[in-house]
This record gives sequence, structure tokens and C-alpha cells, in this order.
Amino acid sequence: MDNPHDDEQIAEIAEELQTNGCAAAAAKIKTYLDELDNVQLNIAITGESGSGKSTFVNAFRGIHNSDKTRAAPTGVKETTTDIRPYPHPYHPNVTLWDLPGVGTTKFPADKYLKLVEFERYDFFIMISADRFRENDVKLAQEIQKMKKKFYFVRSKIDHNIRDEKESQGSEFNEEETLKEIREDCIQGLKGRVESPQVFLVASFKLHLYDFRLLEKTLEEELPEHKKNALLLALPNASLEIIIKKKEALQSRIKYLAGMSALGAFAPVPGLSFGADMLMMVTTITQYQATFGLDSKSLHCLAQTVGMPLDELRAVMTSPLAGKEITKELIIKVLCSSMIELSLMAAEEGSRFIPFFGIPVAMTLSFVSTYKSLNMFLNMLAEDAQKVFEKALGLITTV
Repeated sequence: MDNPHDDEQIAEIAEELQTNGCAAAAAKIKTYLDELDNVQLNIAITGESGSGKSTFVNAFRGIHNSDKTRAAPTGVKETTTDIRPYPHPYHPNVTLWDLPGVGTTKFPADKYLKLVEFERYDFFIMISADRFRENDVKLAQEIQKMKKKFYFVRSKIDHNIRDEKESQGSEFNEEETLKEIREDCIQGLKGRVESPQVFLVASFKLHLYDFRLLEKTLEEELPEHKKNALLLALPNASLEIIIKKKEALQSRIKYLAGMSALGAFAPVPGLSFGADMLMMVTTITQYQATFGLDSKSLHCLAQTVGMPLDELRAVMTSPLAGKEITKELIIKVLCSSMIELSLMAAEEGSRFIPFFGIPVAMTLSFVSTYKSLNMFLNMLAEDAQKVFEKALGLITTV
């Protein structure tokens, strides 16, 4: 998933290199990558008490409701009485804002948008556990007037399916039931909200029903520079999301390899290698967290699907998944691939080759970093797919 501005960025970096040298070009790359990591995405979540909005906030962020320190509080009573920000635990530039329900004493409908600071949010997700209420419609109409996006999410669909299956017995048809629920919600909005679209979601089972459609819709309608921020923060609700995450992370590797190559200009032996190791630890830790393969994320997934953690760990084959990423671990993995290791060794030795040592070092540094990061990314992406399939019961033997 190459960024559409790649050609422009690369041309600017090349010009900086020619005009001001390696250090300035490396700084320009770092600034560009920092900007990507710090694109702010603010998502407003609103709905009546008991609608499941706090559970949705937690599921989106990959956090179990039982996590006392990081989860949005849930319960049968109104638990959101103030505006509460919940940054993503691994992508803090993405924040979900749990908003009080419309029409509460502190947030009356006619002043709601002003009190919640409407302009702060990129879009609104309006959640209901049954039909959408009058206050939901009024809020949608006001948001529509102000030219911002909003999406209706009908929550707790798994509960409805379970209840209907029990009551209808052999006559039960899941597809028809979902169609009826969706149409019922849309009919209540037609004529009052322009082109209403309702997404059916079960927060504890995001791989089912319409969450994938919601994600696609958000991605299509967000500004280009916000799309990757959303994608990397999404839970692994489908194999397609995992693949797209891999593509997004892969598109950055050439820039990281470029920084490594420019660092190879440093005349002090070992300096580039040390900087590369620090960069690799940071980058691979990000890969691990983005794919949900760190210890906390794996534990949350095991809780959510009701599966022993060891069963999820058993399907992972890379030496990186579920472990703390350290310099020693990276070197150990690289030792199993003599190509990458020999390239790194050649980089350090080539500094002392008269006249052409520096350009050789730069080339080898780029290649070794590029190949290594791709190797680590592939390992973790493959493990993420295996864990996803195991969690859904698609893998029966290990």
C-alpha cells in the first residue's frame, strides 16, 4: 500500500541529499515518518445508556472490558457522564471519545454539539441496542448540516441472533433476521436522515456481521492522510485487515532503510550498526503491537474468544511473537539468515576501503536493513493470520 505521495517524498529527499548532505536528508526522512505516526484521528462514540458504546470503544482498541486500568467502564447504568478520551494503547494518535448520551441533564439535545466540542471529531459513530431514538435523529441532522460524517451502528446483534434462534427453532433463518433488523432501523431513519446506512455489529465478535463493511466505509470516506492512522489502529477483525496492515507497514520500510544508508556515512565504526539496532527494536515492537501479537493483546484475545492463551501461542511459528523485542533477540534471529548478517558485517568493513568505502557502505546498509525489516514483517504478519484463524476455530491442529 504505497502512499500516493511517495514519488514526491523520494524526490524531495534526493534533492535534500544533493543540496545539504546525508544528515539533512536523514532528518527529512525522520520528519516525514514522524508526521505519519502523529496524524491525529478523533472518533466520537455516542448513544444512550446500555447501548454498548463503551464495549465498542474497548473492542475497537483491543482491550477487554475486565481491564481495570485501560478499559472504558461498562455497566447497566449510565457510566459516561462526561466526555472521556480513550487513546489507542499502541497508536495514541488515534483517540476514541466516549460521549454522554444525547438528552442527559448535563448534555441537553439542543446544546449537545457545542458542549461536546463538535469540531474536534473526524466523524461520529452513533450506537443503539435497538431502534434509534428521536435524540439520535436530531443529532444526526445537526451533524449532517455541519458537513461531517456519521454512522449508525446497531449493537449487540449476537444477542438478537441468539434470542431469535431460541424462539424460532427450526424456522430460524439468520440472513432473514439480519435483514429484518437492518430494515427496521433504516425505516425509522428514512425521510429524516439523508441516505441512512446502518451497520450491524457484535463488539465481542467483530469478525461477524457488518464491522468489516463499516471499516471499508470509513476508509473510503476519510481524507487520504487519515486512512493509514485508522487502518493500523483497527482490531484484526478479518484476514483482509491483516494483509492491508502489512502493506501499509511495508510501504515505510524503504524510508527506514534510507535512514540506515544515510547513517552509514558516519565515520565511526559500529555507530551505524548501533543506530540500526535501536531503530529495529522500535520498528519491530510496533509491528508486533499492530498485529496484536504482544502479550497483552494475546491475553485479551484469549479472554474474548474463551480460549486458553497457550492454544493461541502454539500456532505462532516466528521467534518474535509474544516476546519482548530486544537487540539480542533481533541479532539471534538474524544469525539464522546468513545473508542479512553478512551484509551487515560487510557494511562495517567497507568503511575502510579507500575512496569508494562510503558509497559501498551506504548501499549495503540500505539492502541489509530493507531485507531484514521485510523478513521480520513477514514473520509477524504470518503469525497474525494464524492466530486470527485459530481464534475463529479455522485451525484445528497445530
